[in-house]
Order: sequence, then C-alpha cells, then structure tokens
Amino acid sequence: MTGRAPIDPFRRPRLKSLRDKLALLFLGITAAGFGVIYFIVVPQLQSSLEDARLDELARVAGASQPALEKLMGSRGATAATLDRRVRSIADSAGARLTLLGVQQSRGPAAGAPRYFVITDSREERRVPRNDPLVSRAIRSGGLARGKGLLGAEQLGELAQPLSYGDRTEWVALYSRSFDDVTETVTFIQNRLLLATAAALVVALSGGYLVAQALSRRVRRVERAAQQVAAGRFIDPLPVDSADELGQLTRSFNEMQAQLRQMDVARKEFVATASHELRTPIFSLGGFLELLRDEDLDEDTRREFLDTAVEQVERLQKLAVDLLDLSRLDAGSVALERAAIDLSALAREVIGEFRLAVTRHETELEVRLPARVRATCDRERVAQIVRILLDNALRHTPEGTQVTVSAGRANGAISLTVADKGPGLPDRAQVFERFYTGDATRGAGLGLAIARELAERMDGSLRAEPAQRGSSFTLELPAYVGRPPT
Repeated sequence: MTGRAPIDPFRRPRLKSLRDKLALLFLGITAAGFGVIYFIVVPQLQSSLEDARLDELARVAGASQPALEKLMGSRGATAATLDRRVRSIADSAGARLTLLGVQQSRGPAAGAPRYFVITDSREERRVPRNDPLVSRAIRSGGLARGKGLLGAEQLGELAQPLSYGDRTEWVALYSRSFDDVTETVTFIQNRLLLATAAALVVALSGGYLVAQALSRRVRRVERAAQQVAAGRFIDPLPVDSADELGQLTRSFNEMQAQLRQMDVARKEFVATASHELRTPIFSLGGFLELLRDEDLDEDTRREFLDTAVEQVERLQKLAVDLLDLSRLDAGSVALERAAIDLSALAREVIGEFRLAVTRHETELEVRLPARVRATCDRERVAQIVRILLDNALRHTPEGTQVTVSAGRANGAISLTVADKGPGLPDRAQVFERFYTGDATRGAGLGLAIARELAERMDGSLRAEPAQRGSSFTLELPAYVGRPPT
C-alpha cells in the first residue's frame, strides 16, 4: 500500500487562484477590445469608406445633370457628341457612367418599364445593369444608391433619373468599383489579427507576471495569518507599497500586534490570577490544619479563625473582581443612563463604611454640595465610590484623614476621594490590572475595574498629583435637563 501525500487545504485548484484569474482577466479584456474593433469598428470603417465614394459620385451627378438633360432635349446632338460628353463626365467622376434609356408602354395593360443602353463610358460589351435600383430612382424622382456586381467585381452604384418635360427619358447609372475599399479593409483586418495575436501574448504574459506578483504578496499575508492562527506570532510583514495590498499588510501587522498584546495580557492575567488565588487558598489550608490541633487555646483558635475569615473575604472579593473584569472584557456589562444626584449617592455609600471608618479611626471629611446631578449608571457609580473608599481605608495607616468632595466645572461632575496616607508608589501604573503596592492587602483589580466602568459611562477616573497622600477623581457628564418651572 502506497502512502498518499497530505492534502494542503489552502492549495487552490488550477484556474481558481488569484494569479490565474487575473491573467485570464487581462487576456479576456484584450481579446474583447480587439474583438470589438474587428467585428464592429472595421465593418463601420468599410461602410464609411463606401458611403464616402457614393457621396462623391452624388456630387458629380448633381453637377452633371443639367448638361445631360440638355443633350437629351437637343435634337441635333449626335451619338459621337453624346459619347464624348459621357466619357468626360465619367473621367471627372473617376467612375463608369452608363446612360440608359427608358421604354415604357402605355395603356391599361402597360407593364414595368424596360431599359436599354444608350451609351457607356468604357464601350465594353459587359455593361453594369441594376434595374431594381433604376426603377427605385424613377419612382422617387431623385438619386438612388445601391450595390451591384459585374462578374466578380463589387460595385457601388448611383442611379440618377434625367427628365425631359414631365417624363423621365434617360437614367444615368454611375458605378465605381469597391475592390480598393475591400482591399484596404482586408489589409487592416490582417494587420489587426496580427496585432491581436501579439497583444494577447503580451497581455497573457504581462498579466501573468503582474498577477503572480500580486498573488505572491497575498500568499505572504495568508501564510502569516496561518501562523498567527496557530498561535505563532511572527515579525511584522514589510509594507512595500501604498496600494490596497499594502494597506492590508499594514492592517495585518496592527492586528497581529494587538493579538500579541492581548495574548501576553491573557497569559499574565492567568498567571497573576492563579498566584492571587493560590496565596489565600494555601493560607486557608495552613490555618485549617492548625485549627485541627486540639491543644490550641481559645484565643489562638479565635485568632486563626479571624485570619481564615479574612482570607475567605479576600477570595470572595477576588472572585467578584475577576467576574467583573471578564464581563467588561466580553462587553456584557449593561449600563443604564439616568440623571443621578451624585452627592446623595456618595452619602449613601459613605454610610455603608461607617463601621469600617470607626474601626480604622479615620477622620472622614465630607464636602458635598446640596445637589449635583450627573448622567450615569447608579449601581456602577456606587461600585466605583466603594472601590475608592475601600482603597483609602485599606492602604493607609489607622487614623489617616480621608476627604470626599464633589463639584461641577466645564459641563462635568467630579467626585474626589483623597487621603493623607503614604501616597502612591507609581501613579502611572496604579490602574493596571493586578498592580498593587502591597500584595497582602488586595489583588490590584479594584482601580482597573473602576476606570473601565468610568470610561464605559463616557467619564474618566484619574489619579491626581498630591503633595501628600493620594487623590482619585471620578469625572462624569453633567445632567442637562429642563430648567425648573
């Protein structure tokens, strides 16, 4: 049993690749263009040349009509005079002139008129005859154009009725060979066929080369996309043009950079979250092992239980924070916009921290105006205020002064929570996920969640520079409602 080569799912069948399609497209456009010239333009050219020859005959016929009618009415004109005059007109027209007589019987039984040759400019035995054209000229009373054959020679013919009195006695039949027109058109067609063949070769080869260059650039992006899809990030692709493919390559590089950044953040998130979860879990395990010792006194057992409860609370807070972050990243956090009195909301949240403030022996100063209304989500703003107050109490020594203030400026409502603690170790990184100056007092997710929520409500959360301690300001759009009546 022979083994089969693996099938490449990205390999395209013949005539389905971009290169072959573009090459065939160039070939088809070139063939269509020359086909239009060959089958439409060239026949129109032939028709235009034939019409130009007949127009020239018409001008000569119009100028010669009075002289021929005068000879027809002259009883003293001899045959020799008539022949000389016909040959002179034919020479000036560059055509053959055949003078036909009209014989028509009269009476009820009269049939179609018959025509006989009076004279011909070439005095040859074979004379052009086109009786239907002559009859049409007599019926219309004017010039009639048409085509005819004299043996194998194609002629352009013009019939002109000549009248004497109120009757048409003669008809002047002008004829000119169209063989030169046919030869000219045939020459053009032959050269056009040669040019078409050469153009198709150039279009196919040139189109193939251009299409190959384009498809090579597309395949380069395709192979890079396969690498990224497999989780292997590569160096940025060179952007060697400003066209659509260059823009595609630039967009791909930007996408890869973002995916790489997200992948690094995901790995860091998993690693840090695992570490943050492992620490309290190991601590709980250790305390539970110690609590199993029956020789512990009551005070030590209570101390271990209090510490275990703190670790459980830490796990609970970390789990809630991780859930909030996952919802924010997934875009599944629903926000309700409404007019909220920020001062009243801040007082409610401060009330939740009365016991914690008392235990911390914190001097809490509240400077909130009577009423400041912002457009925001009530529950999410309360969550942000809880995070800011919790940070102020958690990361400052006991007895530290904490100030909560609010105000309005430039169409925005601001709420500031400031403390007189040790300050921020790095104000630029304080909003990064899992960043904390003291790993034993939190996972470093609160401020990252608070800033994300503020930005989702078209607001902002920033760490203000302070000479002593730290200061965080939440800024939200001010509510613009109807003035009171």
